Amino acid sequence: MQIIQNIRDKGSAIVIGVIALSLIGFIMMDSKTANSHSSSNSSIGKINGETIDSKTLTDKVKQLEDQRGGRVSGAEVYQLRQSAWDQIVTEKILNSEFEKLGLVFSPKELSSILFSEDAPQTLKQAFTDKATGQYDIEKAKQWWLQAKKAKGEQRDAIESQIVEPLMLQTLANKYSSLLAASAYYTSWMQEKENTENKIFANISYVAVPYNIINDSIVKVSDQEIVDYMGKHKNIYKQDGGRIISYVSFNANANSADTLKTLEILKNLKTAFITDTNAKVFVARNMSAINFDDGYQPKSKLTMSQKDSITGLPNGAVFGPYVDGKNIVLAKMIGNRQLPDSVKCRHILIATRNAQSGEQILSDSIGKKRIDSIEIAIKSGEDFNKLVLLYSDDPGSKDKKGEYDFPLAQFSSLPKEFAETIFYGATTDKKIVKTDFGYEYIEIMSQKNFETAYKIAYTAKEILPSDETINNASVRATKLSGEARNAKTLDAYIAKNGLRKIAFPTLVKENDFQLGGLQDARQLIKWAFEAKQGDVSEAFNIEDQFIVAVVEKIQPAGLPDPTTARPMVELTIRNLKKGEEIVKKLSTGSTLETAAATYSVSVGLAGADSTLTFNAQIINGVGQEPKVIGAAFNKAYQAKVSEPIVGTNGVYVIKVNSVGNKTSETADVIAEQVKAKTRTMVQTTYSFFESLKKLADIKDSRSKIF
Repeated sequence: MQIIQNIRDKGSAIVIGVIALSLIGFIMMDSKTANSHSSSNSSIGKINGETIDSKTLTDKVKQLEDQRGGRVSGAEVYQLRQSAWDQIVTEKILNSEFEKLGLVFSPKELSSILFSEDAPQTLKQAFTDKATGQYDIEKAKQWWLQAKKAKGEQRDAIESQIVEPLMLQTLANKYSSLLAASAYYTSWMQEKENTENKIFANISYVAVPYNIINDSIVKVSDQEIVDYMGKHKNIYKQDGGRIISYVSFNANANSADTLKTLEILKNLKTAFITDTNAKVFVARNMSAINFDDGYQPKSKLTMSQKDSITGLPNGAVFGPYVDGKNIVLAKMIGNRQLPDSVKCRHILIATRNAQSGEQILSDSIGKKRIDSIEIAIKSGEDFNKLVLLYSDDPGSKDKKGEYDFPLAQFSSLPKEFAETIFYGATTDKKIVKTDFGYEYIEIMSQKNFETAYKIAYTAKEILPSDETINNASVRATKLSGEARNAKTLDAYIAKNGLRKIAFPTLVKENDFQLGGLQDARQLIKWAFEAKQGDVSEAFNIEDQFIVAVVEKIQPAGLPDPTTARPMVELTIRNLKKGEEIVKKLSTGSTLETAAATYSVSVGLAGADSTLTFNAQIINGVGQEPKVIGAAFNKAYQAKVSEPIVGTNGVYVIKVNSVGNKTSETADVIAEQVKAKTRTMVQTTYSFFESLKKLADIKDSRSKIF
C-alpha cells in the first residue's frame, strides 16, 4: 500500500521553485559534507599516470553513504571505500578509452535522458506527480532551466551527482555496443563446427588412474615446485601480502555478567506486575525490546517459553528468562481473536505531506470531502470511480483501492487503520482519521482466525561488565608486552595454555577482514608497517582483544614453495605419477597388454555418438581433452595410441571407427548459430577486466586509510 506502507516516501505536489532550491540544496549539502571529511589532498594512487587524491575518494565514499541513507560504521566503511575506489578506477579507465575512440555525450543526449522515463532516480523521485504517480517531465524541465544557472560549488555538485554518472553510463553503453556489434559468427566457422558436430568417434581405451600409485611414494621437492611455477607464471603470480596469526582474548559477557543482569530483572518483576501502564514502564526502564501495541498469534512467537507465556492470565508476568542476548520479563496484556490476513479497500484524503509532515489541506475540508465520498458510496456511486477521482494513494489507484494485508504487517500500518481492518468485522464500513488524513475503509474479507496475544516485554541485554572487559584487555596487554617476537610469543602461548589462530590465506594491503574478524583494518595496516616476526600491541576488535604476529611477508611475484605447495603439489605429483605409469606401458603394445600391466579393464566410449570433437566430456571417463583430440587422430585407427598423460590418469586408446551422425535439421542448426552468437556477444561485455589488466594502476590507499 504505497501511501500507507511507504507513507513517508511520498508527498504531495511541491512548488517548482521550492523543488529546484531543495534539490540543489541537498546536493550542495552532500558536497560540503564530503569536503569536511577530507582532511588533506594526499595522493592515494595513480591510474595511467593520473594522480588520485584522498579528497576524490572521500567525496565518492560520501556519495555512496548517502545512497544508503546516511553514515555507516564498522566494516561497512571499508566496503564502501573499496567500492568507491573501484568506481574511480572504472571511470578513469573508461574515460580514457572513450577519448581514444572519440565517443562523446552531447547536450541533446543529456536532455533526451533527463526528460524521459530513463531519468536518474533523484529527479524521478522529486518530480513524480502525486495524483498520477508518473514522472512529471514538464516540471523537471522547469527545474533544469533554473539548475543550469547555478554557479560554483552548486554547479559542480549537480555535474558530479547527476550529469557525470549519466554520461559515464551512456558512453559505456555505446562502447559495449560497439564491441557487441563487432562479434560475428563467420560462415566458414559455422560450416566447420557443423561438420565437426556431425562426426563422432567410437573408441576402446585403457585408463590407469593416478591413485593407483600411493601418494607417499611420490615426493615433490621445493625445487620442483619452483620450476613448475616458473613455467606457469601467469597462473601463480600473486600480489604481495602478509600471513598473519593472532591470539584472541574474549571480552564478551561471562556467567557473572549474566547473573548480574538476571538480578536486575528479578528486582523489576514485582513493579512490572503492579504497574498499570506497561508501555510507560517498558520505556522508563529502557527495555532492549520496545513496546508493541499489536497482537501476535502464538505461531509467530519465537521464544521457547511461549507456551508458559501465552498461558498467563491478564496482568501476570513470566520470567525472567534468557532469550538470545537478552534476559526478559513478559507481561500478558490481553488476547483476542484475529484473522491472519485481511482484504480491504479504501479512499484516502491526505491532509499532511507524507515526507515533511507539513499541512497541505485543512482538517475541516478533508473531513467534508471524506463525508461526501461516504454519502456518494451509500447512494450507489461506483467505488472504483471515486478512487480514481479522489484518492491520494497512488499505490492503490489501479487496484480499485484494494489491498491484502497479513497480520505480520499490523505494526507497520498507521495504528488507526490497522485496528480498523483487523479488529473490525467483515463488511464494516468506516471513516478513520490518521496522522496523514482521512480514510474511508471497507473490510471485504478476513481469513483464518486464531487467538493473538498482546505481550509487553521488559528486557536487558547481557553486556560485559567493566571488570570483564578490563580482564581481557589486561591479559592481551600482558601478552603483547612480554612477547615481542614470534619465538617468544609461541613460548608464552605454550606456557599459559593459550591458542594461536592461524590464518593461512594471504592478506592484501587494503584488506579489512582477517578470518572471522570483520573490522580488522587497523591491525592489517599495522602488519604492513611491521617486520616479519613482529608482535602487535593489543587491538580491540569487535568483542575481542587481539594480539597478532606477522608470520610471513610475501613479496609480489611467485610465492615461495611452502606457500605454493597446497596449490601445485597435487598437479606435480600427478605428472610424476604419469611418468612412472608411462614407463611401464610399452609403446606399441595392445590394449589388453596395457590393461594387464595395471590390472584394469578395457573400456568403450562413443557408441552413443556423443564423443564429438567439440565434446566437453567423455561419458564414463570425464573431462579429458587430450583423449578427445586423440580420438580423431587417423593414425590411431590403425594402431594403439601412445600413452596419453591426462587430467585424471594415463590413457591408451584405439579408434574403432569414425562415423557421421544424422544431419541436424535447419531449425537446430539455426539455434546453434544463435547460441554461438549470443555467447560471443556476451563475452564482449567482459571487456573491462581486460582493460583493467592493461592499465597502469598504482594503489597507495593503505598509506592514508
